[in-house]
Order: sequence, then C-alpha cells, then structure tokens
Amino acid sequence: MQEDIKKEIIALLSAQNISVNSNVDFNVNGETVNLSYKFIIDSYMQASQEAQLVFLAALRKSQKAGNIGIEKFFEGMGKLLLMGSLSDKL
Repeated sequence: MQEDIKKEIIALLSAQNISVNSNVDFNVNGETVNLSYKFIIDSYMQASQEAQLVFLAALRKSQKAGNIGIEKFFEGMGKLLLMGSLSDKL
C-alpha cells in the first residue's frame, strides 16, 4: 500500500510538471536548510498508513490551486519535519 501511495504522489507531481527533486529552502537559526520534495515524501511514507493517506489527500487538495498550492503544501510539510527534528534535539 505504501508504494501505491508514493506512486500516486509522484504521479500527481508529474501531472503538474513538478519534479520530486524540487527543493524548499528554510532559514533555521540563520542557516539555510534545503529539503527536496523526495525527502519530504520519503519521510512521510515512514509514518502510519493513515498518516500517508492524509498526506495524499492534502496533496490532492493543494493540487487544485496548481503549482503554487503544491509549493505551499511542501513548504508546510517541510516545516513540520523541521520542527519535529528540532524538538527531538531539545
């Protein structure tokens, strides 16, 4: 099931002519942290199946807004990953 979800995510991006190698840059304490869409997708695919389905559903909704919606979606998902990573270090 995980591979099916991941394939659908990649297909949605491809339909919008967006590469999984696209990146999102974040400023973390003055340093630029760069996360690829592929990294973000792979990270969420390690979560529960329910979380994977929520990720896919949210991506589908963001797709309705076109490339800007997808970019904002990945910015938000990347921020969540970074916040989780930073809180683990505290």
